[in-house]
Amino acid sequence: MYKSKGRIPELETARLRLRKMRRRDAAQMFAYWSDREVTRYMNLAPMIGTSEAADMIGLLNHMAGEEEAIRWGIELKETGRLIGSCGYNTWQLEGAFRGEIGYELGRDYWRHGYMTEVFSVMLPFGYETMGLNRIEALVDPRNAASGEFLINQGFTREGLLRQVQHTSTGYKDMVMYSLLYDEWLRKQRK
Repeated sequence: MYKSKGRIPELETARLRLRKMRRRDAAQMFAYWSDREVTRYMNLAPMIGTSEAADMIGLLNHMAGEEEAIRWGIELKETGRLIGSCGYNTWQLEGAFRGEIGYELGRDYWRHGYMTEVFSVMLPFGYETMGLNRIEALVDPRNAASGEFLINQGFTREGLLRQVQHTSTGYKDMVMYSLLYDEWLRKQRK
């Protein structure tokens, strides 16, 4: 059974490095986590100070140590700049073998194929290293771009989960998308 033991392994693509975020990344991540366009559909209120981003990075790293989540910073190899983050928000191995993913990019990095690259290493990590059978994504129903992206990655839109998340503004509906291991394998063979 997979255990992170607090370790967030580096994953690489041609242009990107997925790596553990550090406190010194707080200013870069604050730029994204404080942008209302980036956070509009996230269960995260826009941040108002760099210290909030530093605290969030600390919390995310702590959650890896508790086997609750893994969150990578998405770094452009060419510049060393973080352009967003991604990871497994939760996972359940016993009985279900499933994990829920989350991701965001800074606005300047939308529609450049970066998230497709991220998925090219994040999904194999989930299936092959963690041993997941099902990878899920919960998406705000208004976030058509994210839903379309997931469909293009082979995910299936399963349906609307009514009032499944509680936020500072009340309960939120979310759309469930999933990709099963067998489906992912078939897609890899094509």
